[in-house]
Amino acid sequence: MIVQQFLHFMETAPSDRRALAVRSLARAYLYSDIDDTTRAEMEAAMTVVMDDSAAEVRRALADTLSPALEAPRHIMLAFIADVTETAVLVLSRSPVFLDSELVDIAAGAEDALQMAIASRPRLSNAVSAAIAEVGERDTCLRLLQNRGAAVARISQRRMAERFGDDPEIREALLQKPDLASDVRQMLVLRLSDALGELVVHKSWVSEDRARNLTREARERATVAIAAETETEELTALVEHLRVTGQLTTALLLRAICAGNVAMFETALSVLAHVPEERVTSLIRSGRKQAFRAIYDKADLPAMAFDAFDVALDTCREIAERGGPRDRYRFTLHLVESVIARYREITDGEVNELTGMLRRFAADQAREAARDYARTAMVA
Repeated sequence: MIVQQFLHFMETAPSDRRALAVRSLARAYLYSDIDDTTRAEMEAAMTVVMDDSAAEVRRALADTLSPALEAPRHIMLAFIADVTETAVLVLSRSPVFLDSELVDIAAGAEDALQMAIASRPRLSNAVSAAIAEVGERDTCLRLLQNRGAAVARISQRRMAERFGDDPEIREALLQKPDLASDVRQMLVLRLSDALGELVVHKSWVSEDRARNLTREARERATVAIAAETETEELTALVEHLRVTGQLTTALLLRAICAGNVAMFETALSVLAHVPEERVTSLIRSGRKQAFRAIYDKADLPAMAFDAFDVALDTCREIAERGGPRDRYRFTLHLVESVIARYREITDGEVNELTGMLRRFAADQAREAARDYARTAMVA
């Protein structure tokens, strides 16, 4: 009887009063203790409301039903084809949708509906993967900023590939604590390239100078990333560096001089196709002949072998003697040992390598001074 009265009222009442009546009906459906017959009648009445000519009436129904798991699925699905504002309301809030439905909607929907899905309070890896693959820039940014969204590493990688040149997306990805180290390095590469282009465009320095500055900044960042990378992820990072042409002699020597021997061991294993356990064993035992054999197999430059050899010897010596432990003195001792080996050599490639090491030591000295200043200020 009540439902019949509601339908009769809806035929003649103005739209604002119809909207109020719809809200009352939907709340009664969700929260009142009613029998199955009355519930079925209410559901039928709400289905009729879907055909109301006034968008505000349909929106009132969507607004009331959308947060509830008990909302009729057929009504919520129908709202997706309604005006954009109502569809967004439902897609951003309703818990009745299956992941498969959200994936299908995201794949073919307009930007506003994709944004609504990316804003949902909880989002599964599967739905996030669909958005990462087909979502526009703003949708992917919204997804990355959504703390309730589960975003798998493969989806993070896909967004980095698609939008890594976008500053906001790059920043949002870099803030992800579970971002894979090779993806993090990919973004660092994109950033350094962008900064290099800006510096050249502004004519602040010459193109060659900008290239050298950005390369060394990128190498510093890469070594830092590698130092924070779990052992099991180092291979992926090294392989990424190899494929992108960044696994250079200078980078590997910089890693050792920063105390990151593990990165060099992983790189040697990848380049020489030798099990990492074997590489680690012979390097840490100081077996020079075996090290030279794997070094040559990795096709690293012969002129740099002595630099790596003395750097590794110095690392072992420092470890055995409990030598300088702070970063600056450790690096300075390593760099001086390597440069001493090349003091009488004038080969251009060697000079470039020793130049890099001197700049690296200077960088570490500046960092040590900054650390000291920060500590002194706190004290």
